[in-house]
Parts: sequence; C-alpha cells; structure tokens
Amino acid sequence: MAFDGIVIANLVKELNETILNGRISKIAQPENDELLLTFKGNTGQIRLVLSASASLPLIYLTKENKPSPLTAPNFCMLLRKHIANGRITRIYQPQMERIINFEIEHLNELGDICRKLLIVEIMGKHSNIIFCDENYKIIDSIKHISAQVSSVREVLPGRTYFIPATQEKCNPLETSQEEFFDKVFSKPQTLQKSIFTTYTGISPVIASELCFRAGMEGDRPSCALKEEQKLHLFHHFSWMMQDIQEGKFTPNIIKNGKEPIEFSSVALTQYADLNVSGYPDISKVLETYYADKNAYTRIRQKSVDLRKVVSTILDRNRKKYALQLRQLKDTEKREKYKVYGELINTYGYGLEEGSKILNAQNYYTNEMVTIPLDPKLTPQENAQKYFDKYNKLKRTFEALTDLTQETQEEMEHLESISTSLDIAISEEDLTQIKEELTQYGYIKRKHTGKKEKIKSKPFHYLSSDGFHIYIGKNNFQNDELTFKFAVGNDWWFHAKGMPGSHVIVKTNGEELPDRTFEEAGRLAAYYSKGRQNDKVEIDYLEKKNVKKPKGGKPGFVVYYTNYSLVAAPDISGLKEI
Repeated sequence: MAFDGIVIANLVKELNETILNGRISKIAQPENDELLLTFKGNTGQIRLVLSASASLPLIYLTKENKPSPLTAPNFCMLLRKHIANGRITRIYQPQMERIINFEIEHLNELGDICRKLLIVEIMGKHSNIIFCDENYKIIDSIKHISAQVSSVREVLPGRTYFIPATQEKCNPLETSQEEFFDKVFSKPQTLQKSIFTTYTGISPVIASELCFRAGMEGDRPSCALKEEQKLHLFHHFSWMMQDIQEGKFTPNIIKNGKEPIEFSSVALTQYADLNVSGYPDISKVLETYYADKNAYTRIRQKSVDLRKVVSTILDRNRKKYALQLRQLKDTEKREKYKVYGELINTYGYGLEEGSKILNAQNYYTNEMVTIPLDPKLTPQENAQKYFDKYNKLKRTFEALTDLTQETQEEMEHLESISTSLDIAISEEDLTQIKEELTQYGYIKRKHTGKKEKIKSKPFHYLSSDGFHIYIGKNNFQNDELTFKFAVGNDWWFHAKGMPGSHVIVKTNGEELPDRTFEEAGRLAAYYSKGRQNDKVEIDYLEKKNVKKPKGGKPGFVVYYTNYSLVAAPDISGLKEI
C-alpha cells in the first residue's frame, strides 16, 4: 500500500473541489495524533480526518463522526482559539512531497484578518501535523520533535518550518528527458529502485508499474538498458506525470479475492490478474481500504490462537502418521514368515540336527528359498517361531490399519478446520470454528454459565442467471447446507481431493445453464485450500447422491458418481448478497 505523492496529489484535487473556501465549524482531536475538522456546506456536513499516526498516517474526507475526549488536548484547544470558524483559502502540495498545506484565513481578537498554515506531513513514522503563522514560524505541532530526537529538523514552537532535503530527490512534474536519463540510468541500482529513489512522491509500486507499462523487468540493472528502451520508459513516465498535472486520476483498490492488497490513484496494470475496484474519489478508497484491511488484520490476529492449536495438533498427527506408516511397512514381511513356517513343516523332516538353514522350494512360487534356522531348536520349534512372528505382525497390521485410518481422518479434519480459518471473515465465524474444536476435544470448554450464540451464516451469492448459491464457511455450515438446507435436485460442488467449502446451487426444479455451473465451480475453487492455484478440479453432482458416512466428522461426505470441471479460483464479477 502506497500513500505516495500521487495519492496526495489526488487528495489535493479532491479537497480543492470539496472544502476549498469552506468554513471550519468544529475542531476535535479524537486521538493523540489525529484531528477531525468538520465543514458545513451546501450538501451538509463533511469531515476531514487528519492522522499523524506513526503506524497509519491518513488524510481523507468522511461523513462519519468519531467520539472525542471530554477534555480537549492542548493542541486542539490552540487550533480552536486561532482558526475556529476560519476559512480554507488554499490547499496545495509542495513539490510532489507527501505533504498537504492548508492556508486558513480567520479573524483575530481585534477583528483583523489573519492567515495561518496547517501543514500535514504523511511520512510514515515521521508524520506530523504542524500549525504555523503566515511566515512559517511554528506555533505548535501535534508531535514535538527536539534536537535529541532528530538531528535533521526540530519541530518546536518558535522554530521556522522547512521541508528537510534529506535525499536530494527531483520533482517528477518538472523533469526533462536529459535529467531523467542522467539521474535514473546512472545509478548502480535496479531500474525500479533507481526511479523511486530519484523522484519525490514516486513509491516502489508506481516505479514497478512504470517498468511494467514499458514492458521491462523492474529488477534489472538500470544501466543495462538500450537507448530506445530508455526513451520508451521516459515516455511512459512523462505520460503518467502529464495525467497527474491534468488531474486525471483513477482511484482504485486491488483485491485478491475479497482481501485488499493495494490502492492507488493511477491504474495498476501490473495487477491485471487480480480484482480491481474503481471508486469516484480517493477519500472513499482510503476509508474503504483501511477499514477492510483492518478487518482482515483483526480477524487474523484473533485467529492466531486457534491456528496455533490446529497447527500444533496437525504437526503431532503428521509425525504419528509417518511413524505408523513405517511400522505398517515392517508388517509386510508377515506373509513371508508364514510361508517359512509351512515350508519347515513340509520339508524339515530330513534336516540334520543343528542345521542353520533349510533350502526348500516355495510351492506357491516354485522358487528356491533359503530359510534361516536356530540350530538349538527342532524343526517343529523353528516352524512355530516363524508362525509366532507371523501372528504378531498380523495383529500389528490389523491394529495399525485402523490407527492409520483414524489418524488420516483426524488430519483431514484438522486440514478442513485450517481452511475454515482462512475463509473466516468475522468474529462470529471464528466462534463457530472454536465450537467445533471444543466439541472434538482439541480445546477445553470454559464453563462461563451461558452458551455463546452462533450468528455466523454461510456466504450467499447470486449467479448471473439468477440462481442462489450458498457456501459453507466451516464444517458445521457445510453439514447444515448439504443435509438440511439442500434438496435432492439441488447441485453440490466441492474441490476435488482437498479441504474446502460445500457449495450448494438451489435449482428450484429448473435446469441450470452452463454459466451457473462454471460460476459455482469458481466459488468452490476459491473457497478451498487451492485458492492460490491457477486452476482447481471441482467435483459436482446432484445433492441426492451425496451421503454422510456413519460416524463421519462434520463436513465429511462420500459419493460414487460425479461430474468434474476445472475452474479458476476467481470470484470477480460474482454478486454477493
């Protein structure tokens, strides 16, 4: 995710179209490093979020409000004193930096017009919100930076504000072909790195995009390009900068399935194989992206303990299964011992006392075999010794066959739970998975006196032809959908030979079109362990032919006749209800 100079330029354009000349009706400070400015306009109230959080610096417009502390912090009180009811007269971005300057006109105590500057720096852990007078003298800032903290620049009341030139980068909007060639292609770096270290406001993602548009690999040496390749790359760079100067932005979010992985203000053609969602403005992109990203991050954090339980037990079972298979392999020689015993009984009458071997013809294979003997034992005792070995290995084989089957089923069960954790999108989903782990003894049940209510529901999609498709999020929902919700002539889909969701297409007695089969297959592929694969083989059949094995674990079924299709785990364009 790149909150770069291009996104800032897009924001500046949007802010100039919405809050320029607007009056600040309210100033709040919901967090120690965040401001919320409220503006009143013709379309009602709109709020501007300004966050200097080290982990998540942000600027965006929103309709949503946030609760503020009862006692306003000092920085908030200072802003209220100076610029409450002030008017935004200018909003601009200096030199493609990740900075937005707000010039504010207000009346002082004597009724004279004054001008102040609110500077928002979006620079990762160095982000800050700085309040200056019209001569750039710092009045205060949301974060104080002393000389002990930074040797580059102090941000303290009374100091003069300036932008630290720490990297000597060029302004990409003012570059020439000569400068581009001289700066970009002279560095002993990869092409991608050379671009974003040369120009202000260009992130690694944008540098990678420029290389992709020019048909070049970003990780190749920048000095290795031919003259025509250099010119081709410069043209793509110039075209992108021209779009920025003309305000031609395309705010978008890139998603892998439903998970947001990137956002930008320009089209990222390098992600053509993923889902691209366009938005009318960059504020909506930022608000949506970070809300969705936080939701995924929060669910992953909350699922850590459950994943650890599943992973630990899975590892234990894999080791146990490997040991059982080795022991099972050792029992393969049992039949040989049985034959040895029978051959000794058949041919042992002619053995001399103290013989150490018996050479005899195996009447099962007509081959000669050499049988080791204990010279201290009689032929009958040697035969009995081999029969005892046979019986012991036979009992071991029978016991291990059952045990390996049980271990394999338990591993498959745990793998299916692990896949359910990957699919989970809410705390309610995790609650149902935790209940399954508890019921099967993997987690001890805590007696809190009240039973947790399960609110999680299956995914629900509508096919392009109007058929309702339901997808289980976990094994309990899979069982519910297949054996209680679906009827005989509904269609059932599942990824072949791997953990995944049961997908039910409700037919209502109608015949399904080919497109619905294909869309249901894509959903079954996506909601399976194979969701990262290019293609997944899908089994599908009518629900009436799906059976539950006696004593089978949740989500486990058997079927003997089915159709197959190959589907890509891509659910873009499918409508979720």
